[in-house]
Amino acid sequence: MGADKNSENLVIKVNKWDGSAVKNALDDAVKYVFTKKYNYIENFAVLDGRLTLCGIAVAVAIIALFCDYFYPFPASKPILVTCVTIYFILMALLALYTTYKEKGIFVVAVQRDPAGFNPDLVWEASSYMKKHDDKYNLVLSVRNTATGNVNETSVTKSIANFIDINGVVIYELIENVVSSMHDSLTSQRKEK
Repeated sequence: MGADKNSENLVIKVNKWDGSAVKNALDDAVKYVFTKKYNYIENFAVLDGRLTLCGIAVAVAIIALFCDYFYPFPASKPILVTCVTIYFILMALLALYTTYKEKGIFVVAVQRDPAGFNPDLVWEASSYMKKHDDKYNLVLSVRNTATGNVNETSVTKSIANFIDINGVVIYELIENVVSSMHDSLTSQRKEK
């Protein structure tokens, strides 16, 4: 499959020696495939959970700051201790949330049936790269919202398969990999 018209404008250039930047660029290209090629609707619920926890933590820190400003230290000691305790509990919850709920998921996309007869399918893409390693590990999963059945597939490839010598992500190559993974999951779902 060739790239669509929109992919011609997609040029992502990164420092190919910066593993974090390369991973993020490849993640962006995978997200682009789901949102532009397949026209799936991006769902931000997973990211909203993290933002909510962070927002509450910032609010607690601001409360502690204002209480200490208006009532200097000896008078604000109980409030500061409470706010610091709540803040550390929220940070622990955030660590658990990112480890067990997010699990490296960078895009959640919903595939709706145009006719409205079939239930929605929720696609999740997650990835990881080990430090000082050139292997990009991509995991795609699809969940049927009616039955809860989940199918998953993964691929591990060198970043050299997706980036040219100048550090430009070659969209068509990542699109081919994602499309074959997508087609594999779609055919697994139809066989069941």
